[in-house]
Amino acid sequence: MSPLPAPGAPLPHYVSTAPFDPHATETMTAAQSRIHLASQKQLMWWKFKQHKLALISGIFLAAIYLMILIVEILAPYGLHTRNVDYIHAPPQRVHFFDKGSFVGPFVYGRSMTLDLDTLHRIYVDKPNDVQPIRFFCRGDSYKFWGVVASDYHLVCPAIGGQMFLLGTDRLGRDVLSRILYGARISLTIGLIGIAISFVLGIVIGGLAGYWGGVFDLIVQRLIEVLQSLPSLPLWMALAAIMPVTWSPIVIYFGITVILGIIDWTGLARAVRSKLLALREEDYVQAAQLMGASTPRIIGRHLVPGFMSHLIASATISIPGMILGETALSFLGLGLRPPITSWGILLTEAKSVSVIAFYPWLLFPIIPVVLVILAFNFLGDGLRDAADPYK
Repeated sequence: MSPLPAPGAPLPHYVSTAPFDPHATETMTAAQSRIHLASQKQLMWWKFKQHKLALISGIFLAAIYLMILIVEILAPYGLHTRNVDYIHAPPQRVHFFDKGSFVGPFVYGRSMTLDLDTLHRIYVDKPNDVQPIRFFCRGDSYKFWGVVASDYHLVCPAIGGQMFLLGTDRLGRDVLSRILYGARISLTIGLIGIAISFVLGIVIGGLAGYWGGVFDLIVQRLIEVLQSLPSLPLWMALAAIMPVTWSPIVIYFGITVILGIIDWTGLARAVRSKLLALREEDYVQAAQLMGASTPRIIGRHLVPGFMSHLIASATISIPGMILGETALSFLGLGLRPPITSWGILLTEAKSVSVIAFYPWLLFPIIPVVLVILAFNFLGDGLRDAADPYK
């Protein structure tokens, strides 16, 4: 045993002078260190990538929304181009080989005969009329976003020929081109509507959850009244209020406002419940003692804490707004021509006889279903990634 120090003598100094290494107490592998040092955003991205269906859906939606920026270039025909010689023409098949030799993508020309008994047009391919499909070509003229005049297209029919990959409607307009043009309206109406819904939901729900009291009671009763009303009759009533003399653009924004006003209730309740739990936290009380205003506390301290949940909720709400616009337009109470949306295109298929003779007029339902499913899958992935520690 070492001798005890003399009374009054300084004690030995046992503090190490070596540089402090916070990771020296626990040895981690490279993979463990990568996760341990990752930020919240990195963890959310890694969790989201594990949801393969959500990742594919996100890529698909990104491609769709990028597509609507250049829809005039992608569409083979103009929005209102009529081919009076090919009314209700069925879809054409794309071929690559003709009589055993490779030609490239092409369609066969067609001849039309009228059945005098049923007045039904019958189209027959002409095997000797090969019409190659052109790419990066000049075609129907248009105004890009209504401003720049051009006639440049990604794909065009052969010169003097026709190419109706999804058939034509009762006026001889190309269904594929109109679906592409309709995507711009149907997809953007959901984004604008969710922006309005977000503002109303965060503001009203945030104030109700933060203030509480009488204001919270009034907001909750208002939300219960709105949620008790059937959605479709309420949409129809609000849409019927809009005068028929309004321009299509004004009606477009009117429909987005209607969809946003109706959809804010669910988001407001979610925001309220979160703020009721967070308003008692120490950092909120510290902000109050420092004199921060209510909008600053809600906007800078409370809402960012559950922004990931809000984003996931938005991806679930957008499909509802797209379906709402489609339903209203299909019933004739939403958007009106000359504006083109997927709902307006589906009005061509209201009659059972039309569906029986011209089933390709139902093709606009395919992008509606794909986009709705993609948003739902994306919402599931974002909701899981919002809490990466589970």
